[in-house]
Amino acid sequence: MEGALSVGLLFRNFRGRILVTWFLVLLENLLWALVPLFIGRAIDALLERRPSALWEVAAILSALIVVATVRRFYDTRCYGTIRVRFGGELVRRSQEAPVSRLNARLNMSREMVDFLEGHVPGVLTGVVQLLVSIAVLFGFDRRLGLAALGALAAIVLVYALFHRRFYRLNGELNAQTELQVSILEQRRLESLVGHLRKLRRSEVRLSDTEAVLYGGIFAAMFAFVLGNVWISATIPMITAGAIFAILSYSWEFVESSIALPIALQEWSRLGEIRDRLH
Repeated sequence: MEGALSVGLLFRNFRGRILVTWFLVLLENLLWALVPLFIGRAIDALLERRPSALWEVAAILSALIVVATVRRFYDTRCYGTIRVRFGGELVRRSQEAPVSRLNARLNMSREMVDFLEGHVPGVLTGVVQLLVSIAVLFGFDRRLGLAALGALAAIVLVYALFHRRFYRLNGELNAQTELQVSILEQRRLESLVGHLRKLRRSEVRLSDTEAVLYGGIFAAMFAFVLGNVWISATIPMITAGAIFAILSYSWEFVESSIALPIALQEWSRLGEIRDRLH
């Protein structure tokens, strides 16, 4: 592998395998996103004595089961191989580093692969759900779609206020983690207790920042859901299936919106790790 150790290096060296996993993630989430719409249609069809609509729901769910199962079989093997090769490359480049630092950085390098395996699919899931939810809500009523766009803008603004703080706090936590093995080698209880207290202090500050961040996000989502419930009740000639679909996609929008800042926060952490591995 040539170049700085980063998520970008991983993608360049394992592009084909990673793209296959992302394609399966997109396909799986597209099927998931269509389920509420088909269930809503089935509800209206059943109320009109047309049970054949259930076959459409069954087809979507069957395809979803197959794709989700295949993806999980493939993901485990793909990213397991990437972890082994990336860890070996890190060790090759860091042979002169102290054991304490090498151990910490080896764990940090695995977080980069974990990001590709866990957080990127989460981002793809969120993007698919956001786009489908916004499109469907616009399809039912323009006001529903505009409410979703407004809530999304509020989330991005709230996260932007915390990005630099997350980067700094993650840096403090990683710097202390790198010292752990050397402190253990000293076999001094007071040094170990002091180290653990510093780790706890960093973790508490990160957790407190997350709490404030998600408090702001939940407030925006609370207003969004209540607004959509009220708007859906004012749509002329609305059916039971349509109301179900509107509320389902509104909640799907909330879930995907919450996943987005989680991924952005992890990206901040990986940015600090990337700078540290250089």
